Amino acid sequence: MFLSKKEESVCTVAFYNVENLFDTKDNPKTLDDDFTEDGKKRWDNKRYTQKVKKISSVISQLGVYRSKIPPAIVGLVEVENAKVVADLVNSSYLKKHHYGFVHYDSPDERGIDVALLYNKQVFEFIASETFPVFLEDDEGERDYTRDILKVSGNLNGELVHILVNHWSSRREGADETEHKRITAAQTARSIVTHIRDKEMDPKIIIMGDFNDDPTSKSIKEYLVQDDFFNPMKGLLEKGKGTLTYNGKWNLFDQIIFSNNFLEKKDNQLYFVYAEVFQKKWMRVFKGKFKDSPFRTYIGKWYQGGFSDHFPVYAFLKKKN
Repeated sequence: MFLSKKEESVCTVAFYNVENLFDTKDNPKTLDDDFTEDGKKRWDNKRYTQKVKKISSVISQLGVYRSKIPPAIVGLVEVENAKVVADLVNSSYLKKHHYGFVHYDSPDERGIDVALLYNKQVFEFIASETFPVFLEDDEGERDYTRDILKVSGNLNGELVHILVNHWSSRREGADETEHKRITAAQTARSIVTHIRDKEMDPKIIIMGDFNDDPTSKSIKEYLVQDDFFNPMKGLLEKGKGTLTYNGKWNLFDQIIFSNNFLEKKDNQLYFVYAEVFQKKWMRVFKGKFKDSPFRTYIGKWYQGGFSDHFPVYAFLKKKN
């Protein structure tokens, strides 16, 4: 299916913050009231269906110019529950591509979770589990946030471990919340250690919306040490980003690889290239927010766009 004239197979791995993919029903256990038919957002079935269609259309196009089919794996954040993930994989754009998915409910107060889509013809699922990130508020009470999702499986025949992250936001200020993202980075590193305690030289992919750039302390000092490389750092240096804030580009959405993905060995996956997917039709075309991601809402005002983040993707090759 993937073979080229050079007898090399190519697959795409991707990550996408889909911006508040809520269903229209109220969950009394979470703060999802705005995203209901009677809520502030007037979130009805028509808007929800349109959102699913737009997001799935983007996923279906990630990396296809090289891998010929949509991504083998796609990390997702800001999904409300298993239903919305199922609606994505069963959409007209994705149904024919044989996606399965992994999802767990997180303790996040808003009810947003992380998930992983995988193409069953390219990725053989083996196991999954979640790891909580333990944070405290100013009063010493538990500050509930998204768990880190770990999924293990055979990607194009090779065992790979994927960590999907959605770290704490900067809403209360970047410096004021930095310690939360450092804690998340330390949690991710502990998962890496746990994997390496059981396996010699494992291949690990860490992806997510880190709410920090590749050059931020949490990433460059705590997460990406000398055993990992971050191709998104080079993209940021070129002025590329996945979201804007006050007119400035940030690259919070990243895919990070263990160093053994740099080794070009026969019958083993190796890293080729990473990019931000930011087509013209995914951007605001005029006004104050020109060229920024065409999002679903700005404040309470419905825009009918895709997401406030662009997705990112990377190509992996395997010499057969």
